[in-house]
Amino acid sequence: MKAVVAKEPGGPDVLQLVDIDQPATQEDEVKIRVKAFGLNKVDSYYRSGNFGKIVPDRALGVEAVGEIVEDPSGAFAVGQKVATAMGGLMFTRHGGYAEYITVKASNVIAIDSNLSFEQLAALPVAYLTVWGALDKNLQIAAGETLLVRGATSSIGLAAVTYAKIRGLAVIATTRNPESVGKLKALGADHVVIDDGTITEKVTALVPEGVHNALEIVGAATVKDTLTCVRPWGEVAVVGLLGGPPILESFDLMDDLPNTVKLSFFSIGMLGTESLPLKESPLNEIADQVASGAIPNTLAKTFAVEDIREAHRLLDNGTANGKIVVLF
Repeated sequence: MKAVVAKEPGGPDVLQLVDIDQPATQEDEVKIRVKAFGLNKVDSYYRSGNFGKIVPDRALGVEAVGEIVEDPSGAFAVGQKVATAMGGLMFTRHGGYAEYITVKASNVIAIDSNLSFEQLAALPVAYLTVWGALDKNLQIAAGETLLVRGATSSIGLAAVTYAKIRGLAVIATTRNPESVGKLKALGADHVVIDDGTITEKVTALVPEGVHNALEIVGAATVKDTLTCVRPWGEVAVVGLLGGPPILESFDLMDDLPNTVKLSFFSIGMLGTESLPLKESPLNEIADQVASGAIPNTLAKTFAVEDIREAHRLLDNGTANGKIVVLF
């Protein structure tokens, strides 16, 4: 089968499209013929050597969509459209950058929507991350105000659309004034230009502070984001767009506002016993994207032969949405 691997750590040029053997399907697994996969920052970090030792003959990628070709248990019909994310992809087994992958049957979502594989591939990690962070960490509720910091990332765009269909008011941030129109078209009630300090701009819109915030930039801006939240609110960190997740100094009394909570949601939770994918709203989201009720955040599609070019776009952060690759 064809698969994209990295023989050594480095930039996009270390990626190679190679021929390797298909993985064997174990009793508790299914085999999927991958039709498309989305790119994520974690792929770039792994390729660069920042997530431990690279396995030279293992396909990259933490999500994929495709069709069931083998299921020893018989729970899935051959040809069933499915999506999968995490569950050891890339780290303990072939990731989604492969023609065929085997995954735990419990980490597969049967998709009933008629959404194309190209469009569907833009959804799993972005919306599953948003689902975990907003519904589980922040426990959002209709009528609340949510700040999305780093809103032009694929996760940020998904957060804006998901929060709006859940009935929240959304304040989105971007460093690029040219992105204001797109964010408002996705439903953002207000867009704030992020110059590194946004507290005054946010509190000018919501004097008492927002109910909660989704921090996608990461350590570089989290202290400032905390000051945008009202008492008893929470900031959930999901992204590392601003660099490593390290704060050189953090004063619990000065930097953490009284009663405001700070949490972190990792996509590694997806598919675990604590967050089984079968409970996710991915089918409902796919249906709404297919009907046009919510816009798809797909930004650019590449053929698998152009994986290096796709990773260059991923690295420079200018996609303004999800990058998808087709097999």
